[in-house]
Amino acid sequence: MKNLETLLKDYADHVAERAAKGIPPLPLNAEQTNCVTKLLEQDSIYDSSYLLDLLINRVPPGVDEAAYVKASWLTAIVSSEKYCKSINPEKAIEILGTMIGGYNVNSLVEILKGKNSLLAKKAAEVLKNIILVYDSANEIYELSQNNFYAKEIVNSWANAEWFKNKKVLKKEITCLVFKVDGETNTDDLSPAVHATTRPDIPMHALAMLEFKKPDGLKILDNLKKQNLPIAYVGDVVGTGSSRKSAINSLIWHIGEDIAFVPNKKKQVE
Repeated sequence: MKNLETLLKDYADHVAERAAKGIPPLPLNAEQTNCVTKLLEQDSIYDSSYLLDLLINRVPPGVDEAAYVKASWLTAIVSSEKYCKSINPEKAIEILGTMIGGYNVNSLVEILKGKNSLLAKKAAEVLKNIILVYDSANEIYELSQNNFYAKEIVNSWANAEWFKNKKVLKKEITCLVFKVDGETNTDDLSPAVHATTRPDIPMHALAMLEFKKPDGLKILDNLKKQNLPIAYVGDVVGTGSSRKSAINSLIWHIGEDIAFVPNKKKQVE
């Protein structure tokens, strides 16, 4: 394994290289995430706010290997097995709550079972807004028979508070139309000649419309300056087989960021 300073320097070089192309760096991998946690533990000369930003916003959520490193380390902070000046147990639970689902869920359930009622309450609050819990839903339900905070979670899910807390859909949306004449097939949005870059959404999206409308991305960039949502319109849109990668590219250009999820976007709400 490279030393921590070398890993951080390599990542900084990567950030600069990607910025030159107008795209964000790749999400942190497991080794890089481990590097960030070690540096946070050391309370080193490195900027803790920068390291925290990397940990919170640049690690993929879910069941990625880096997410496992992140969730395990935060869990160790909660149990006092690890110490970080910048993150106390309550903050660690809060960060676990941003990880959508996956490795964070088991950690939060174990905290819920713990004897520290303040931490259990905090875990319950974040679990109320997590629905990607899979088999843990059964465990929480069983726990709710004798655990006050688990019962709160079950009731919250039953009342769909996770949904009701979302932004209300506007009755009227003003947007700009980006019109591309004729048929737009999925290969126009996600060119097969660049198929190897499809997992890297920002990189792959650079090739969108390069054959169909070579000046398309430049037009989109100019439209974005008006700070209005953009609707893609064509005579026919979406024929073909690469629909997932095609919509990933399109949403990358006209969507909005997803909090705590690096290098992916969602439709503007």
